[in-house]
Amino acid sequence: MPRSKSSSSGQRNFRIDLLRGVAILSVLVLHFNIAYRLLQGPLGRLLRGPYLSNLVWNGNYGVIIFFVISGYLITSTSLRRFGSLGNVSLRDFYAFRFARILPCLVLALAAINLLAWMGIEIFRGKENPPLWLSDLSVLTFWHNILMAKFGYFNYCLNIYWSLSVEEVFYITFPLLCLLLRRERWILPVWLLAIAIGPVYRHYHSHNEILFLYGNFACFDAIAMGCCVAVLARKQVISIGQWTRRAIQIAALAWMLFVFLHAGIDSVPVWGPTLMAGGTAIFLLAEGPSADVKGTEASGDLSLLTRLLSPIAWLGQHSYELYLFHILLLAGLMTNLPRSLMAPGTRLGWLVLFVAVSSLLSWAIARFYSEPLNRVLRRKLAPAVAAS
Repeated sequence: MPRSKSSSSGQRNFRIDLLRGVAILSVLVLHFNIAYRLLQGPLGRLLRGPYLSNLVWNGNYGVIIFFVISGYLITSTSLRRFGSLGNVSLRDFYAFRFARILPCLVLALAAINLLAWMGIEIFRGKENPPLWLSDLSVLTFWHNILMAKFGYFNYCLNIYWSLSVEEVFYITFPLLCLLLRRERWILPVWLLAIAIGPVYRHYHSHNEILFLYGNFACFDAIAMGCCVAVLARKQVISIGQWTRRAIQIAALAWMLFVFLHAGIDSVPVWGPTLMAGGTAIFLLAEGPSADVKGTEASGDLSLLTRLLSPIAWLGQHSYELYLFHILLLAGLMTNLPRSLMAPGTRLGWLVLFVAVSSLLSWAIARFYSEPLNRVLRRKLAPAVAAS
């Protein structure tokens, strides 16, 4: 779930960061809930019913949102950087992906392996497959395939399945662009991926790992984002500011309905498609304005913008949060098992977990990943990095 800047000047789109922040927050809530069962405490007694249960268990919908945003931003950036999809440079495209993805990933793997070497059980995982093979699968982006064979075998590494899905898609992205050259030939391939997604999930709905984590179970969401980026660039719809806001509010309402209506496990075929579709409509309405800052600095939205800024900040640091929050949670579980955490304190622990994870992610981004990203881009793709 890597993040991309909204423009070459470093400006960011507030609404997209906000959506990404909601998505990463839902992932953090899911993982904390798996570890500590939030609804076993006063929160569950106070707010009974399926909606609250879906709120804390449906974090995988957050990953679907990330996939759509990722496809949208990668395609938009490629169009802006290279002029057209047919002009994508293999070297530059892969260089930028390498610079953004690998430094943080290597750091996270190094930390997990060090803690495993120190004998902390939760970081070691099961003996089969061995840790070195698990590391290799993460670094070469077939970890979800390894999970399909061995199941859930390493608490920390298993969450990196989504990175494997994304990077397999992006390994093929520039190859597809250079092979087919024109958007009218590229779009049908992405539309085919969108059509295959629910079919694949239908035939694998009995296997949670396959219908949630399989490549063809997830490519449809990324492909939706890619298609929307092309359509937005062509400005297939021209709408005013208030119409855009109305469409985006409707899209968010739809996404909230899908999120709360049913558990993702109970709607494996169409649930991800419906969530991805809502995200795609939100981004399509954003249109070419996604190339500039989406923050309204004045007017009636200024107060709302300030109130929502912390969530957008989470979205800005979503990649670091994705990689490193699980290490903190594993450490917490090692030192404070569920049986020793009083149910009445679990919501407070969740807030603390999110806060500490955010601080750690900010520090890693500020002092490690962002500087190294800039250096690697200048070294590996100097012409494009300077533009």
